[in-house]
Amino acid sequence: MTTITILQEHVDKAAATSVPLHPLLARRWSPRAFDQAHELTPQQVTALLEAARWAPSASNTQPWRFAVTHRGSAEHAAVLDTLTAGNRAWAHAASALIVVAAETVTGDGTARPWAVYDAGQAVAHLSVQAEHEGLVVHQMGGFDRDRVAALLGAARVTPLVVVAVGRRDGAFRLDPPLAGRELAARDRLPVEHLLLPVRPAA
Repeated sequence: MTTITILQEHVDKAAATSVPLHPLLARRWSPRAFDQAHELTPQQVTALLEAARWAPSASNTQPWRFAVTHRGSAEHAAVLDTLTAGNRAWAHAASALIVVAAETVTGDGTARPWAVYDAGQAVAHLSVQAEHEGLVVHQMGGFDRDRVAALLGAARVTPLVVVAVGRRDGAFRLDPPLAGRELAARDRLPVEHLLLPVRPAA
């Protein structure tokens, strides 16, 4: 299959919003073209995890857990191997693959019903901090959860998502289906489609 070369300077994915948003939010998107030469600094990794650490959580339970694997390591290769083929095709170039998990039960077996929601908030914080650091994030649900759980070997922890982190490549080559997604305009449902009515009892 013929690959397509795209210059990142030709990719503008800023959100078209009804009111102005902070640039870190408006310009955040999920690319697939990562710079294979880029390496995360320890300071950047710490900043991402600090941002996640200070996310809100129910009763301050902080149920999120992270496994950070750097490209070139055996751990990165092991996590990469659990991804679906479509994700492996591009995620191998990411500077790091971060497994996000949630501690969904307490030590005595009590369920934590908000753990997954809270972990999602932590990743949202991480993704905004990544924008501030000049990095990009792509979150993936396409992976083998049982295999990732075995890699983690942690009790009471449920793998939720694998996050690719790195720097966008200045010029990249992707197969046509992925290149098309990289160039496609971003879209969202209008705000009015997201609102639910509240119907008090008569």
